[in-house]
Amino acid sequence: MQYIHDRITLDPHLCGGKPTIRGLRLTVQTVLEFLAAGDSADDVLESYPFLEMADIQACLRFASENLARQNFISFAA
Repeated sequence: MQYIHDRITLDPHLCGGKPTIRGLRLTVQTVLEFLAAGDSADDVLESYPFLEMADIQACLRFASENLARQNFISFAA
């Protein structure tokens, strides 16, 4: 198992190898989808009592850093 930022884990045997939170069966993607759907961090914490605010912040940082590494092409209108 590989740890990223002490909170995000990569394990090929867990959740199909998707990034998870602290080796639990909750993916970073799931947390981000809740936030993207309009749920607040408090809503997510209420739904998943084993999470901590630092886990949600790590998910956001993980997503931001991954987007920063990608090359995006800008199209002029």
